[in-house]
Amino acid sequence: MNKREEEKLKKQQERLEKEIARTKAMSTFEEEYKDYPYICGIDEVGRGPLAGPVVAGAVILPKDDMILYLNDSKRLSEKKREMLYDEIMNRAVATASPARIDEINILQATYEAMRMAIDNLKVRPDILLNDAVTIPQVDILQVPIIKGDAKSISIAAASIIAKVTRDRLM
Repeated sequence: MNKREEEKLKKQQERLEKEIARTKAMSTFEEEYKDYPYICGIDEVGRGPLAGPVVAGAVILPKDDMILYLNDSKRLSEKKREMLYDEIMNRAVATASPARIDEINILQATYEAMRMAIDNLKVRPDILLNDAVTIPQVDILQVPIIKGDAKSISIAAASIIAKVTRDRLM
């Protein structure tokens, strides 16, 4: 191996170590609540735009398997979101249609989409890590986290699932 190849390998290793440290730092809420068997991240997209559906993602990540590069979907490139989507897509996604939004208002449609996403999970979560909201009519312990999609890997995964799903619908 020549010096250039060694330098390239060293930089790749440094980037990998940095990403592992960042991912661990984003796992503090998951670590805090690790005694709960199923920790579910919840996030939505579509509340801001005037057109299109509200899509909520609910994701329970495996505890013993770190998925690198999870982050707020708005901070990731489309290519990176698509790659991560494929890794985590065996989790649930639910949508509330634009017509339903007209009937009940955007916030209520968001809550409805989140409840549907939770109901579509294969297992019942023991705790919900939510991006900044408390979802009414849900009898599972909830932890609202401001800017949660940038602070929790579970919420970040839900953010990615919701964003890619909505992009594909549009």
